[in-house]
Amino acid sequence: MVRKKMRFYGSVQGVGFRYRARYAAEMYGCTGWVANEWDGSVSMEIQGEEEQIDQVILTIERGAYVRIENMECKTIPVIEEHGFDYGRH
Repeated sequence: MVRKKMRFYGSVQGVGFRYRARYAAEMYGCTGWVANEWDGSVSMEIQGEEEQIDQVILTIERGAYVRIENMECKTIPVIEEHGFDYGRH
């Protein structure tokens, strides 16, 4: 089990990114949150197995209008949580 703090840049707001992230996270059994940022990027913390997280990212990238141009990612401590939300905790 790992937790990752991620930031996505590109065409990531107003294109269904957060909806797809939540859908994919629930489909692959991940927890966390996703939120739009003031600068047009999207932040996400996601927790699960590496393979599950990879599948979530691939599902988001398949969005018709989503274009991830750059992504920052770092591993952070695992926390106890349930579900996947829009917004921060």
